[in-house]
Amino acid sequence: MPSTAYDQLQSLVQEVSLLTSTEATLSWDQETFMPAKALGHRARQMAYLNGKAHALATGTVFRKLLEKAESEKRRQPKALANLRELRRDYDRAVKLPQKLVIEESEICAHGKAAWAEARKKSDFKVFAPHLQKLVTLARKKADLWGYADEPYDALLETYERGAHTAEVAALFTKLKPELTQIARQAVEQSAAVKPNLLRGHYPIEKQQILNAEVAASLGFDFEAGRIDTTAHPFCTTLGPADIRLTTRYDEADFTSSLFGVMHEAGHGLYEQGLPQDDFGQPSGRACSLGIHESQSRLWENHVGRSRSFWERWLPRTQEIFPHLKKIKLENFLRAINRAEYSFIRVEADQATYDLHILLRFSIERRIISGELAVKDVPAAWNAEFESLFGMVPPDDAHGCLQDIHWSMGGLGYFATYTLGNLNAAQLFGTARKQKKIATALDKADYAPLLAWLREKVHSQGGTPLPGEIMVHATGKPTDAKWHLKHLRDRFAE
Repeated sequence: MPSTAYDQLQSLVQEVSLLTSTEATLSWDQETFMPAKALGHRARQMAYLNGKAHALATGTVFRKLLEKAESEKRRQPKALANLRELRRDYDRAVKLPQKLVIEESEICAHGKAAWAEARKKSDFKVFAPHLQKLVTLARKKADLWGYADEPYDALLETYERGAHTAEVAALFTKLKPELTQIARQAVEQSAAVKPNLLRGHYPIEKQQILNAEVAASLGFDFEAGRIDTTAHPFCTTLGPADIRLTTRYDEADFTSSLFGVMHEAGHGLYEQGLPQDDFGQPSGRACSLGIHESQSRLWENHVGRSRSFWERWLPRTQEIFPHLKKIKLENFLRAINRAEYSFIRVEADQATYDLHILLRFSIERRIISGELAVKDVPAAWNAEFESLFGMVPPDDAHGCLQDIHWSMGGLGYFATYTLGNLNAAQLFGTARKQKKIATALDKADYAPLLAWLREKVHSQGGTPLPGEIMVHATGKPTDAKWHLKHLRDRFAE
């Protein structure tokens, strides 16, 4: 039996993680293999598990063990950090009634199904009642958690500890003119690049071969993970050695799935690099979504769209898809780095991607504050999109229905994508200053880069704040100049 209150608390935290990881398994199955008619029972299953986990993590036993563990004489840095974060988690969780947690789980399960139907029909009205429920729940949670300036603060804190809405808004306002200029110049420079140069026939089974080989070359461990198919690609962790990547396929464009897999593999590499023995503890989880997204964007864009990567992988790609043998490396690189304004965020290039995030951050903030009614979201989306991109989405599927996040209750999430871009550029730029890493990257050897990320980011777990991770890894807080320089250099090429 555990001998101290801290040991007993650790055991209880492990029990909570068994419930939450089981719920994650059911959620993964819902997105990949679950038959449509199973939704009702699946929603009740996930709500039950979420309710049980919440009850354990906010119950009297947990509270007393946490208090007792905090009073014990303890000087181990990891234990102290775990206790600090467990206290933060408890103080937030205990403010949410169990009934609300169960209600949210069911609403999200049905919301995801409604979103999928609405997206398929390109009809926002199908999803609107579900979104209204999710917004109402988000506001309730924000009020229960409390916030400094506005309700969105509480939601953003869920995904990016220490972040404040006003500070993120100020950063985005400062970035907007430069991002708009970079995007416009990149699109103009890309006008001469043939838009459909890589279009062709790419059988799914052959795409799967290439995707798996590339993911393995980055360091993804297929004995502790796998790739499956879904409508909206994601990565999820079902256990300390069970990381699931998902992707979707376009038989006319292999790069859509390949870069999607590299993106999700970046998330997966982070999860596989966390301290496995600490699974369920703060020290065994990711730091934040802004740090998580830095890993996916680093591998997808800084590695995957580089010259050295394709000097190694274009010949292999041409073996798998022989009709690509007629395309030279220079033209291939221009094609995969071609910039153009697009309606769909996940299909956006690096030059225009952050503009999509600025739009979503603005829309979400207005929804949560009450300034924007749910019924008016399509019109507001289209108006802001036109101001940023100079074109209007043709329908809801290409506009406000394209992302799964709101249906999952993920209000407050989107800002972390651009924060991830900023972090990715700074981490990659810092790592590449080391001669060993730079030399290896030029040879498409990613082991030294991964080892550096393991040491500087992955092994740190979730006890430091995101800013502390960045200072530990790069010596400085996050600075947008790295990302802006990367974009200018990439599209100047």
